Parts: sequence; structure tokens; C-alpha cells
Amino acid sequence: MSKCSLCFSEDSSLYYKNEKREYRLCSTCSLVYTLENSFLDAQDEKARYELHTNSPDDKNYRKFLSKVFNPVLDRLEKNAFGLDFGSGPGPTLSKMFEEDGFKINIYDIYFAPDADVLELKYDFITSTEVVEHLYKPREVLDNLFDMLKPSAFLTLLTQPYPNKKEFASWYYKNDPTHVCFFSLDTFKYLAKEYKGKLEVIGKDVFILRKNDVN
Repeated sequence: MSKCSLCFSEDSSLYYKNEKREYRLCSTCSLVYTLENSFLDAQDEKARYELHTNSPDDKNYRKFLSKVFNPVLDRLEKNAFGLDFGSGPGPTLSKMFEEDGFKINIYDIYFAPDADVLELKYDFITSTEVVEHLYKPREVLDNLFDMLKPSAFLTLLTQPYPNKKEFASWYYKNDPTHVCFFSLDTFKYLAKEYKGKLEVIGKDVFILRKNDVN
């Protein structure tokens, strides 16, 4: 049995199974995750992402991203320096911050793979619809939290998974690049692990703030 990809616990139970994949529920951190044998290789994963048509010229996409942009903007000091992690083939959120006068770097493993930006410290980091794609979510989230300055914050947008009955018809699980699914309890677990503060905006935006101790 595969260990949980977030907390590495071996204590899990079957949450759902179909002809394509098995989904396990971790008893420790409440992550629902798929097994490694269902992961796409890098070539197939990138090909899926290249099908995305998101663009900064798309007003509807900007409206969608406003659910992250607005609460982050409300929490920023002047001259705050940010990172948009997992910016995708058509970086848009970063442009929205730049248009508002903020300096922000982007990183994407396939489309903006400049690892130098991961060596810096940031006042804020955003990651929209990324965490559900991560094969090693704990490793990535640990690194992102380490990149935060004291009192800085990480904002994540992802759809929390529904109960077992609704999970069977939940479209979000059907994307083959979606391999781990979070809940409010999962984010509470992470806040405790990082000794940080959790804020929840609406149903799918989660802000993890670092404490002010170096």
C-alpha cells in the first residue's frame, strides 16, 4: 500500500475506486490521494497542460482569479515581493499583480522552469489550482513555506473534495493530472505542522501565514 504523499502515514482507507484509479483517504492528514501507478509521465502531463487556453486577455479567467487576487491584495504591504508558483502556459495572476504595481516572479516546472526564483524569499506566494497536481505535495509545500519571509503568507486555490457519496460523480477527480485532494482538515493539519495561521476565504481559497519568528 502506498504511503500518504503529504504526511507519509501508512494508515489509510479506501475512499473510492473505479476502473481507472483507486483513491485512498489518509487517517492522519485527511488527504485523499491516488496511487503512484496512476501517475502520468512528464511528457503526457505536459501535453495535458498545453491544452489549457487560459490567457491574461481572457476577462472570464481574470474574474475567476480574482477570488485569489482580491484577498491577497487586501493583505499586502506596499512594495511586497511575490511568487506565482505553477503559473502555467499563460501566466495571468502575476500580470494582475504587476498591473497593480507589485513585483512578482513566476515559476512553472514546464513553462517557466527558472529554479533561481526558488532560492529567494517572498512576502507572498500564490498557487492556483496546482496542489492537486503534485506527486510530492509535502516536499513542494515545505519548500514554498521555507521561501516565505516571517509573517508572509502562501495562498492556495484548490477544490476541497466532497463526501464519499458525492465523490463518485465529482468531475474534479477525473482529470488524470489530479492526484491528491485536500479538505479543510488537511489545511488545519498543515497549519499545525508549520506552526502557522490558517485563513479560509470562501470554499476554495486557503491562506497559510508564517509566524514572525525566523
